[in-house]
Amino acid sequence: MKNTAYDQDVADAAVRARRYSPFLALLLDREPALAADFAAGVLPALSALVSGEPDAPAPQRLRLARRRLALRVAIGDLAGRDNLTTVTHALSDFADHALDTAIRTAIAERTPGAEPRGFTAIALGKQGSRELNYSSDIDPILLFDPATLPCRPREAPEDAAVRIARRVVEILQARDGDGYVLRVDLRLRPSPEVTPIALSVDAAISYYESLALPWERAAFIRARAAAGDVALGESFLAAVAPFVWRRALDFGAIGEIRGISRRIRDHYLQGQAFGPGFDLKRGRGGIREVEFFTQIHQLIHGGRDPALRVPDTRNALAALSAAGWVDPQEAAALRAAYTLYRTIEHRVQMIEDRQTHTLPSGAALDAVAQLHGVADGAALLDLLRPHVVATARSYDALDPDEGDALSFDADHLAGQLAAAGFDATEVAAQRIAQWRGGAYPALRSAAARAALEAVLPGLIAALGSSPDPQGAIVRLDRMLARLSSAVNFFRLIEARPALGRLLGLILSHAETLAEDLARRPELFDGLIDATALDPVGDVGALAAEMTSRADYQAQLDYVRRVVGEKRFALGTQIIAGAADPLDVSAGYARVAEAAIWVLAEATIAEFAAAHGRVPDSELIILALGRMGGGALTHASDLDLIYLFTGDYGAESDGRKPLGAVLYYNRLAQRISAALSVPTASGPLYEIDTRLRPSGTQGPLCVSLDGFARYQRESAWTWEHMALARGRPVYGSAEARRAVAAVIDAVLRGDRPTRDIIAEATAMRAEMAVHKPPVGPLDAKLLPGGLVDLEFAVHMVQLENGQGLDPNLRVAIAALIAAGKAPPELAGAYDLLARLLVTLRLVAPDAHVPGVATQDLIARALGMADWPTVVASLDAIRQDVSRWLALVEGIAA
Repeated sequence: MKNTAYDQDVADAAVRARRYSPFLALLLDREPALAADFAAGVLPALSALVSGEPDAPAPQRLRLARRRLALRVAIGDLAGRDNLTTVTHALSDFADHALDTAIRTAIAERTPGAEPRGFTAIALGKQGSRELNYSSDIDPILLFDPATLPCRPREAPEDAAVRIARRVVEILQARDGDGYVLRVDLRLRPSPEVTPIALSVDAAISYYESLALPWERAAFIRARAAAGDVALGESFLAAVAPFVWRRALDFGAIGEIRGISRRIRDHYLQGQAFGPGFDLKRGRGGIREVEFFTQIHQLIHGGRDPALRVPDTRNALAALSAAGWVDPQEAAALRAAYTLYRTIEHRVQMIEDRQTHTLPSGAALDAVAQLHGVADGAALLDLLRPHVVATARSYDALDPDEGDALSFDADHLAGQLAAAGFDATEVAAQRIAQWRGGAYPALRSAAARAALEAVLPGLIAALGSSPDPQGAIVRLDRMLARLSSAVNFFRLIEARPALGRLLGLILSHAETLAEDLARRPELFDGLIDATALDPVGDVGALAAEMTSRADYQAQLDYVRRVVGEKRFALGTQIIAGAADPLDVSAGYARVAEAAIWVLAEATIAEFAAAHGRVPDSELIILALGRMGGGALTHASDLDLIYLFTGDYGAESDGRKPLGAVLYYNRLAQRISAALSVPTASGPLYEIDTRLRPSGTQGPLCVSLDGFARYQRESAWTWEHMALARGRPVYGSAEARRAVAAVIDAVLRGDRPTRDIIAEATAMRAEMAVHKPPVGPLDAKLLPGGLVDLEFAVHMVQLENGQGLDPNLRVAIAALIAAGKAPPELAGAYDLLARLLVTLRLVAPDAHVPGVATQDLIARALGMADWPTVVASLDAIRQDVSRWLALVEGIAA
């Protein structure tokens, strides 16, 4: 439908097109009806031009449609009535339509009546992101499914696919008096020098999962199933998505993309200097550098944030800015530059319908400028210049010149170490010399040594600025000694300098985390995401993140990887001072609960495949101790009890049936193994089941009825004290409520009459003999420490039936509110718990650490300095000891 109102800008655009563009002048002559519309100031709707001549053969119909669309898009663009998004979307959508029509036509010609299935086109580059140029080729990958592709009798699917692909290219590229449809470049397919022009989907997936080069990952940021069997194309893209968007990023890919940019600059030297002859696409500060800048950030962060997986460049910059990865002003400047570059690029291509990106010189440059609507070539260059300078600056900041780095000649290394903050410079210099000499296997390859040299300036600065530079470099040395490869680790530090400073803190303070890094250096990759220093999610969200669709063994590995990342990130939060240790402790417990849930579900499903399920019955997992209280440390084991509901005399319904008792005991063994046995991804948790009924002498899993009977009739006082922190962490809501009801009844008095305080006092005295404090800061076992506090709380809970919450912090608050505990115990628990969680990371031997770590502990506890910590600990231990003596004295 036409807009009948006269538009002077449309009429003026048609005049400029005829005057300055031979190609557009030719189209105006070939399309007199459109030319008349433009002269009358009328701009027809884009949708009215795509169909071409409905009765003409498909190739001719497409050529006519392309000619009319090219003219209409140009006039709408020049008149300022269509913005860049409208223009590129119109060109891209036509390319999709043409490609789809060509595929359907090629299949119909060979196998009339066959459904156009089993053949798809994956659009890459600017077609994939709907940013196609005015005069551009398309870069599809043509794929087929041998099982569904229409074939002629006795024809191999591979041969049919190649013949279809050749016909598609012919339909699109062949020229006649009406022009052509599209130029097609198939060289982005896997190994184009040796592979056919159409590949099977399985072969393509295999290639991208195992052999693809880093630049191919970047290409797939803009991949889209554009034509043919779109469902087939989308399933292919879903299969290769992990290849593109990796959680643990190989920063070699980033280096490769930068290398591509450098090689482009070197190859197109004549297009680097800004001015006439400047290459808008490949020139320094041009289109490619905006695109590469964007894609580098997407590759770094998109594996963890799906919101950044945006194909078109300008919207991707907006997403990166919104997520905080790119400065908003810088993102806005790059978007503005990209819009202008692409607009002028279109003007250059409109002149002769050539796929060029180079600004001409002389009168030809003036023609481009005047086609755009500015006075001359000089004015056009003035318009472009500030954008080119700003873009080049942004891109160069990703890869600073080597001359900006410190010099590491041996003669100057000691002085540079001293300037960075090292005291024992000779020792540090000697270690660095050993690294350079390939002292460890991880440092012996040329790639490792190159990565070391690239990262060394920033690494020395980061370690030197840490609280304990000498301790940090010693721990880094231990870590490098255990790595199998150091290349990716160094590249990560190089790419994200802020992580180097965080590494210095970890190595200065937390040998536990440093050991984790030595075993799994990819843990550090997790810190590229700013959310790593935020609280972990709830149990449901964590369980969803840990759940994999892979087989059982792969699920075990996957949970270990995710748990390792979460625990490492939580520990780092304490080191970085980003979180309260009490919140971190709760986070450790939520991570563990999610792992229990996911692995229990997976193990039950695996077990049921052979043995079925016991009708009207289910497994319940009860957590005790710190896990039951929802407050773990980095090194906590898990105290678990396995229970089952239903008739203990029942039998499972699988092909290998088992009685209920045997069924659940074997299942419990499998779940314990799933939670504890090291796999290729390392260990997970130590599982302690000694708190089950009858201890190690009893079965691993008992019925809920048997558990309730044992607790009501036979359990000892220490078992009831342990039950005070009992919390069901796996099972249906109904089953967990049933267990909680049993626990509540026992704790409120449905149990044997015993002298609780006398028995607990005797047990605490025996424990003090056999488990003395390991050091002067043992917040758990010192007199007046956490164990004493826990004993007192549990004695009061059992004596009074009050404060019955597995979370000790909540229980203490309830006892204080009921007048059963002094108010100062709330602060006592908080300090002791914070100290325990922090010391498990920075001083696991519970001895007084160095001055720098003392400051970290004080900060974690919210105190001014180390003397304040020591004084507060002494005062709180006295408070706890007084209350424990008071509780014990009640019995006396």
